[in-house]
Amino acid sequence: MFSKMKRWIQTAALAFALTPALASTAAVAAAQGADPAQNYPNRPVRMITGSPGSTSDIAARFVAQKLSERWRQQVVVDNRPGAGGIIGTEIGAKAAPDGYTLTVGHIGTHASAQFLFKNLAYDPVKDFVPISLMTNSGIALVVNSSVPAGNLKEFVAYAKAKTGGVNYASAGGGTSSQLSGELFNQMTGARLVHIPYKGAGFALTAVVAGETQAAFLSTTTANVQVKAGRLKALAVLSAKRSPAAPDIPTAAEQGFPGIESNVWFGLFGPAGTPKAIIAKINRDVVYSLRLEEAKAALLAQGAEAMPTTPEEFGAFLKQEIGKWGKVIKEAGIKAQ
Repeated sequence: MFSKMKRWIQTAALAFALTPALASTAAVAAAQGADPAQNYPNRPVRMITGSPGSTSDIAARFVAQKLSERWRQQVVVDNRPGAGGIIGTEIGAKAAPDGYTLTVGHIGTHASAQFLFKNLAYDPVKDFVPISLMTNSGIALVVNSSVPAGNLKEFVAYAKAKTGGVNYASAGGGTSSQLSGELFNQMTGARLVHIPYKGAGFALTAVVAGETQAAFLSTTTANVQVKAGRLKALAVLSAKRSPAAPDIPTAAEQGFPGIESNVWFGLFGPAGTPKAIIAKINRDVVYSLRLEEAKAALLAQGAEAMPTTPEEFGAFLKQEIGKWGKVIKEAGIKAQ
């Protein structure tokens, strides 16, 4: 009996002695669990975006470079062209919610897709968490150099008179380049026929080569070809002239008010990504986009840096969904 009691006392004493250590270990674990961003990122991060050479690709590569420098971890841009960015967005929606797969989204992937595709493999709102807007670009109506129009009024007259209408290229069904074209048709009475491509880069190549006569592309995408004289920019679809393309008059200046459309790109993570990681990514993206170097570099590419909080981006996205959903329904736009 005495020996049993002695063993019990020794065991109890040992447990009592270990209690502070166990408590300390638990506290550390709890602290680590409360801040999953503490060691983030400790391996390469993937950033999914659209076709090479597109506005989303340019924006993604700039932000990825800055994050790589800041995190001292490689941020790899993963180009996934096709279906106006929807193919890549599907991959992003199914990724592990750990911050190591990010998705660059835009109007076509997060504002219009749910109105166009009945069997969309993701929910633009429920399957993602907004991190920050990245860039905004004006949309320019550009035409092949052979088109006999030097301004918007001449182009509208040409489009109305041309048998069969005028073909215009887009980055894919539901993208801002298609929606802008349909809005243009509604507001001007022109007859523009939609020809979808697998991305903005492909649409740009098509109009330069004369496969189509026109396109509604971001100033970022079209800037180089316009400056080289391979394309004519007839108007920007914004309330005021784009600081990235100040020489291009607005549609309103030329007698067509109300035709307003922009190309924006923002960063998303999969739903369920810890808030601490979202906050860290947002903080570093915003820091990068506020650098004077960033503003100047993006402006040279035809884009404006547009950093926001996750909450501001979420509110903006809600407005965009409402706006373009209405345009799609009124125009009867169908997925192609």
